[in-house]
Amino acid sequence: MEKKSKNTTQNKVEAAKILSKPRIFFGVLLIFSSIVLTLSFISYLMKWKADQSQAGTLLDKSIKSDNIFGKIGDWLGNFFVFDSIGIAAFIIAFLCLVTGLLILKKNYFKPWKTFGHSLFFICWLPIFMGAITGGTGVLSGVYGFQIMDFLNAIIGTFGLWMVLLVSIGLYFMLEFNLNPSNVKSKLNDLNENTIGRVKDMMPNSGENFSADEELLDEAQTTENVPLSKENVIVKDLETAPINLKVSSDINPIKIPNQTSFTSTPVSAPKSNSETDDFKFEVEVAKEELDEYDKKANELVEKHGEYDHRLELAKFQMPTINLLKDYGPEEILVNQEELEENKNKIVGLLKNFNVGISEIKATIGPTVTLYEIVPEAGIRVSAIKKLQDDIALNLSALGIRIIAPMPGKGTIGIEVPRKNPTMVSMRSVISSAKFQNTDMDLPVVFGKTISNEVFMADLSKMPHLLMAGATGQGKSVGINAILTSLLFKKHPSELKFVMVDPKKVELSLYSKIERHYLAKLPDGEDAIITDTHKVINTLNSLCIEMDQRYDLLKNAFCKNLKEYNQKFSQRKLNPENGHRYLPYIVLVVDEFADLIMTAGKEVEQPIARLAQLARAVGIHLIVATQRPSVNVITGMIKANFPARVAFRVISSVDSRTILDSPGADQLIGKGDMLYFNGNEILRLQCAFVDTPEVEKLADFIGEQKGYASAFMLPEYSSEDSSSTVGAFDPNEKDVLFEDAARIVVSTQQGSTSMLQRQLKLGYNRAGRIMDQLEACGIVGGFNGAKAREVQISDLNSLENFLEELKK
Repeated sequence: MEKKSKNTTQNKVEAAKILSKPRIFFGVLLIFSSIVLTLSFISYLMKWKADQSQAGTLLDKSIKSDNIFGKIGDWLGNFFVFDSIGIAAFIIAFLCLVTGLLILKKNYFKPWKTFGHSLFFICWLPIFMGAITGGTGVLSGVYGFQIMDFLNAIIGTFGLWMVLLVSIGLYFMLEFNLNPSNVKSKLNDLNENTIGRVKDMMPNSGENFSADEELLDEAQTTENVPLSKENVIVKDLETAPINLKVSSDINPIKIPNQTSFTSTPVSAPKSNSETDDFKFEVEVAKEELDEYDKKANELVEKHGEYDHRLELAKFQMPTINLLKDYGPEEILVNQEELEENKNKIVGLLKNFNVGISEIKATIGPTVTLYEIVPEAGIRVSAIKKLQDDIALNLSALGIRIIAPMPGKGTIGIEVPRKNPTMVSMRSVISSAKFQNTDMDLPVVFGKTISNEVFMADLSKMPHLLMAGATGQGKSVGINAILTSLLFKKHPSELKFVMVDPKKVELSLYSKIERHYLAKLPDGEDAIITDTHKVINTLNSLCIEMDQRYDLLKNAFCKNLKEYNQKFSQRKLNPENGHRYLPYIVLVVDEFADLIMTAGKEVEQPIARLAQLARAVGIHLIVATQRPSVNVITGMIKANFPARVAFRVISSVDSRTILDSPGADQLIGKGDMLYFNGNEILRLQCAFVDTPEVEKLADFIGEQKGYASAFMLPEYSSEDSSSTVGAFDPNEKDVLFEDAARIVVSTQQGSTSMLQRQLKLGYNRAGRIMDQLEACGIVGGFNGAKAREVQISDLNSLENFLEELKK
């Protein structure tokens, strides 16, 4: 055992040496480069006039150089000093030295602070040298001369010097915190220290203390008296001072107030710590790591952090070229239309005795927002009542009044534009706001009234309810959400569970099954269209949620993000069941159909997932075209704070979705209201066409994926589980024996195989599998794996079936 442990330790040491070799090499290389640059610059500055013409003739052996590093030194000096930044080139050499020391883990400098100061002087010093030398010589370099000459021509010599002095002054003020109050306090401290030193150095006046003789004798004979102005007693000021030891054991002796004296400095003997010559080291105790953290750090040093993308390391994220370019989407301002609408609004309000002190227009892709400030004494309700009158006067499709606007002292009137501008999916995906986002699950909906890209984090919503009448953009909105997630998340980070009772809306995404979709182990299609399978899938998601909560509990984590971070740092052991957990997004395209066919069986698991699944990374997107109270119940609304409403028929439907009117005044074609629990925002949903989704799915599906879709835990309903353990030969299925022969011949106990071989539905195949388990032909449920077959051959099976008939 001892030899084995020694060999293990030796292997670790050798591995550490091998890993440190590149670091040492590059560190030493940078330090050597710093020395070469410094010496080359010094030699170049001494003889730059003679060697300047030789910088470009490196291969000409007939020309000799006086630089210490020959023609290479001339070339380095000419490039960094003459053609660039002058004597500031020495800072480049210094940065090479600092970087080399950092690589070698010699932290003599603070890296960010050092690089920041160096960058400032690289910019400032050449200009300063150019102003001093007037551009002659090489001290300023070409950069310093050009900037100095430009500033000199623009702001003059006096302005140039003002810029230089103000910039260096601001630098020192920011670096040394030289504000007036700090400077004043430092000057006061300096004056006090100077006065104290002067007093200590003043000669004695010859006056003695007048005090009780007993006190004086006690002071001479007492040891360990503290040194202070209150307790140092001198018997004779003209003689040598009395040396007193320092201690805190004896109370100080106070001198009477009426005693006048002139003090002389009393020197105390040096302590042993000052006289003895030995090394004094201070060691700061470091936080000790437990065994698990130490092992995790060792694994990270040896193998690096766990990379969940490694299995699909060559997977290419979708590019913007997959989306259609609809050309420039600039908003054209129709000044005549704005003036006409403004005059109609002002005139109508004036007819109803509603005065306006100010009006402002904001043009969006679909609507124009007119913000008005009513005169003092005008009630907001008086303007709200005029919504239909304003719509009639403007001949608009629908007018929406926001009274008052949240966070503003104005009243908003949204008027649809005559020529709306389309918002394409390509324009919002390519925006810097989406490309540079750090959201966990970024969803880009479209653009706001002020023509800004609007995004939201699905993980913070945490669930989304979408509703709207048929043909108003609900399916396009779902595709926009899915497209956003596919453009940002790797297949190892995100899985979709898609429920499509209409069977046509989400079918395009079947091509990405092995990359992004999740399904039940016995399910044939990843996109669920059968209502009964939906119930099993929702209950399976509940099981997955409970399993994830157990994993988070054992890992002492509060949410999925912390858990995955801990797993990536190798602090969680896969042998204990831990695994990297991707986000799971459940997408239900038509919730009303599920409620009609299944009712409570669907509503209960949906509500449970909505209440609990947020922390473990399971999020829901539920859409419906029938926003009635028996579909969007109180339990559903309570757990879906984020809601999207497209155009609906009546204000009652709008109140059902948003708890407020407004959705009935939308103009359709992607015009939507987004409610996040605080305020309602009007957006124009980004348009993504079916061919664009198809190209995106093809691009992903053609790449290498996982062996299968992400498998959810298997769920056995109460009806099927009731037959297990209570097999009745009289109630067995007519296809029971055929199913048994298929299972034994293939040695694979799979419900999906029975579905394919016998052309059965899932429920009947599941009941037959439970009967096979009850009679002992196959084993029990084994997670995502097939059941174990207990009978080895067909002859044994026939004998077994004969015994069952008896």
